[in-house]
Order: sequence, then structure tokens, then C-alpha cells
Amino acid sequence: MRRLLVDHARAHGAAKRGAGARVPLQDFDVSAEAPDIEILALDRALDRLKAIDQRQSRLVELRFFGGLTVDETAVVLGVAPITVKRDWALARAWLYRELRGLAE
Repeated sequence: MRRLLVDHARAHGAAKRGAGARVPLQDFDVSAEAPDIEILALDRALDRLKAIDQRQSRLVELRFFGGLTVDETAVVLGVAPITVKRDWALARAWLYRELRGLAE
């Protein structure tokens, strides 16, 4: 799903010279008034996160792009649900900070 969204955003951006598809940052549960983010910016941030923590990067893909629940994600990753919750909170905070830095 991530690849499909990124490819679509790239194609759309090429057609409009830089206008990427946007995703509400509220989907990360970080702030009700948070601005929208671009899919391509999220893709780049996930690549940076993967270099730091592969499990958190995979978790974001499963939860955000795949729509999996905490329990489903735990099964796929082979970890406890509490680990998914902890990693999800950390990954969201890291991505929020990364993406806010790009917007400012």
C-alpha cells in the first residue's frame, strides 16, 4: 500500500510540478490541529526511521498503510501488543518531529 500511495503521489507531483498527495497528520494521533503532510515526505521520513529502527518503520507501514490493529501488528511482528503500543507511540512522535521540521 505504501508503494502504491508513493507512486501515485510521485505521478501526481510530476503532473503538477511538486504538488504531492497529502495525508492528515491527525492519523498519527499527535495533534488535532496538525497540518497535512505529503506522502512523499512521509516516505522519506520512513526511510530515515528504518535506518534507526527497522521494527518501528515496519510497524508504521503495517498500522498506517496496512490498517492493521495493535493485535494484528503484534502477530505479524512477533512481539507483544504492549511492545506495538510503545513502538507506535515512539514512531509517531519521531515522525511528527521529522515532518514538522520539514514544514517549518
